[in-house]
Amino acid sequence: MQVNETFIQTENDNKQNGAVVVEMEHLRKSFGNNHVLRDINLVIRKGETLAILGQSGTGKSVLIKCIVGLVEIDDGKLFILGQNISGLKYSEMIEIQKKIGFLFQSGALYDSMSVRENLEFPLRRQIRSIPKEKIESLVKEALQDVGLVEAIDKAPSELSGGMRKRLGLARTLILKPEIMLYDEPTTGLDPITSKEISKLILEVQRKYDTTSIIITHDIECVKLTADRIIVLKNGICAAEGTYNELEKSADPWIRSFFQ
Repeated sequence: MQVNETFIQTENDNKQNGAVVVEMEHLRKSFGNNHVLRDINLVIRKGETLAILGQSGTGKSVLIKCIVGLVEIDDGKLFILGQNISGLKYSEMIEIQKKIGFLFQSGALYDSMSVRENLEFPLRRQIRSIPKEKIESLVKEALQDVGLVEAIDKAPSELSGGMRKRLGLARTLILKPEIMLYDEPTTGLDPITSKEISKLILEVQRKYDTTSIIITHDIECVKLTADRIIVLKNGICAAEGTYNELEKSADPWIRSFFQ
């Protein structure tokens, strides 16, 4: 038992001392009179898995859409992989986005394409000249990572909800992103499948040393995957800590997320 505890402590120390991958300074975002993100200050390090909690409408999805560049910030600073994205040209932002994987809640699959074609699509779009043999190798590796090799020639409509979620993850992983963003990765899944997806997130993080940011209402997913948790309230980070720390918070509102 001591060996495991030492390993976990060492791993956590490495993450705390790792390179900064995402940094936010007084980040703000409003939509009209709706001030969604009022003052976000946050540092996320390489190899860390951060979970973001908060009630619906508190800006969790907006926050990760700012990271991937789908939403522009209004004020403050946002550094991704050492670059201030507010000052980037369009072509430079595209290069940053290639290093970020985004697993949408729906999986965002193309039902008109087979599993194989769904995985080939991002490769052909982002890597113009890539040998057919290399594509085949990358597709099979991605499917092996998520346990779906046998489904390579099936249509997404033939897959279960959990398998479709795995396929969405494989399609994101195939470009070897440095940062993974997960938007409600276990929503709509039964408890057993949800646990499988949570374990898969951990396996992916360990294999590729990715930095993972997870938005979820699934507290079991948070407990299993997160090194650190932040709780959003009224557009700011109202609390930050480990699962055990926040579960024992003196604030009953914070504790309510863990009951």
